Amino acid sequence: LLVKHSNGFVTAYAHNSKLLVKKGAKVRQGEVIAQAGKSGDVDKPQVHFEIRRGDRPVDPKRYIDSASVSL
Repeated sequence: LLVKHSNGFVTAYAHNSKLLVKKGAKVRQGEVIAQAGKSGDVDKPQVHFEIRRGDRPVDPKRYIDSASVSL
């Protein structure tokens, strides 16, 4: 699942078991957009998260406050 942000960033979420939004939908911060799942060789449900600036991956630590992350 790719979410395009207005500032040129894209966030990517993989290993989803179910997508809860449709292509082209507008989403808001805090909205649940997918359910974690198992794909490939993983044995437990998990989320692969990535931040990209355009098409290049960037270090998410530069953009996410660890105190604000909820699991």
